[in-house]
Amino acid sequence: MASKTPNGANEKIRNNETRLAALYEEYYDKIARYIYTRIGDKSEAEDLASEVFLKALKSIKTYRDTGPPMQAWLFKIAHNLVVDHLRKVSRIKTVPIDTVEIIDDNDPVDAAEKRIEMEKVGEAMVQLTKEQREVLRLRFFGGLTSREAAGVLNKSDGAVREMQRAALERLRQLLDANKP
Repeated sequence: MASKTPNGANEKIRNNETRLAALYEEYYDKIARYIYTRIGDKSEAEDLASEVFLKALKSIKTYRDTGPPMQAWLFKIAHNLVVDHLRKVSRIKTVPIDTVEIIDDNDPVDAAEKRIEMEKVGEAMVQLTKEQREVLRLRFFGGLTSREAAGVLNKSDGAVREMQRAALERLRQLLDANKP
């Protein structure tokens, strides 16, 4: 029986699967952390992060190199899964930024100072708009470029950069206002 896809298409799919496997190694933790900041349940975030890659593998045949970069495509899948998950549980739960484990410091004093700073940033982030928080999550916790974040949010690159600039400016104002 003849294959429905030409050999060139099969080769492209194999190449995409190889790229996806490499991206799993590089982006799984970032995607799980991004999801965790949205839903607040570490175990569920890990499950959803795994589901991102399963969905990507199932739809790898439809991925086009001319579209967004593959990592932005993965974050778009993650974003959509989070939205679906939040609809299911019908409650929006965010995690204070200070609970996200990003501190890798052996000095307890430095770690404590960083934790205090993160608590202040977390308190200030609550005062940002939902879109500004999402841009910061994608850019800083997800490690996406502004172009990749734009693809996830269906915004232009310029709009994402402007939201990031406004969010960081507002954070600076809020943090400066709380200085002793």
